[in-house]
Amino acid sequence: MSAARPAPKPGILDIAAYVPGKSGAKGAKVFKLSSNESPLGASPKAADAFRAAADSLALYPDGSAQTLRTAIANRYGLNADHIVCGAGSDELLQLLAHAYLQPGDEAIHSQYGFLVYPIVIASNGAKAVVAEERVYTSSADAILASISPRTKMVFLANPNNPTGTYISASEVRRLHAGLPRDALLVLDAAYAEYVRRNDYEPGVELVSTFDNVVMTRTFSKIYGLAALRLGWAYCPAHVADVLNRVRGPFNVSAPAMAAGAAAIADLAFVDKSVAHNETWLAWLTKEISALGLEVTPSAGNFLLIHFSKDRAPAADEFLSSRGLVLRRMEAYGLPDCLRLSVGTEEGNRAVVAALKDFLA
Repeated sequence: MSAARPAPKPGILDIAAYVPGKSGAKGAKVFKLSSNESPLGASPKAADAFRAAADSLALYPDGSAQTLRTAIANRYGLNADHIVCGAGSDELLQLLAHAYLQPGDEAIHSQYGFLVYPIVIASNGAKAVVAEERVYTSSADAILASISPRTKMVFLANPNNPTGTYISASEVRRLHAGLPRDALLVLDAAYAEYVRRNDYEPGVELVSTFDNVVMTRTFSKIYGLAALRLGWAYCPAHVADVLNRVRGPFNVSAPAMAAGAAAIADLAFVDKSVAHNETWLAWLTKEISALGLEVTPSAGNFLLIHFSKDRAPAADEFLSSRGLVLRRMEAYGLPDCLRLSVGTEEGNRAVVAALKDFLA
């Protein structure tokens, strides 16, 4: 008879743990193109602010993140009282699920949505309901058709990771209009700064107008602060109040807050990062498509590359041998795809040359 031991809540052991993109590869020089990180790094002003924070490491950070929230509010014209900061947008997604989901509830996410969604749903005893996508794009109709009396939350990554596709502001409004008033729409806009489309809106308008919409954002992508784990949510006042009740009292570090406030104010660096992405996203799409590979059009800083059946693992192994690290997609249900992050000019040219050799 086995000895008794503590057991987790029902359903926890059924969760597939999140596996991040690999970091290492063979080859003399490694280009990590697996995690959608900023190829330009962080703003020098953010790095300076981070270093300056080293003089106060013995002190607890401001638990309200007032300076950072004010910087975000000033940048986007928002009410700082409606902003909640977290250790990456991942923590905020977890807090939202923790606060609003319970056993018996359902939460919807799209077919190829961010892998964190089913994890935070299941870890709170709720059921994850998957809405099919249309041509690798979230579908308002499919999400609305998935609604039941138990639906309490909808997660929508817009643009979506890993596909890079997005739905227009009008489609998001139509989706919201069809939701129950007691269901929370969570708009995950981690890649919003990269979008160059006239019909896109990250969620500010809906949050400002309705009581059941939250927008989450991150400093990990365009701001190049992935190592610091920093994100924020723009919420109705009552949701901000709930998140502030359940989050840790010092959930964001002082160096992260200092770097974030400096980064969001450095508009010149952000513009430089946007321009780099716009140039090389278009170049990679054109060059990889010219090799005969299908590429899903992307509004983010990454591309989903499609290979013929069972060829993606071999392509990944070949690229790794050249020091090129891409993201395998089996966990997303896309075994014949690899996700490529836009990198430096050298990395971008190297991956196209390596794909050409692989296909030869």
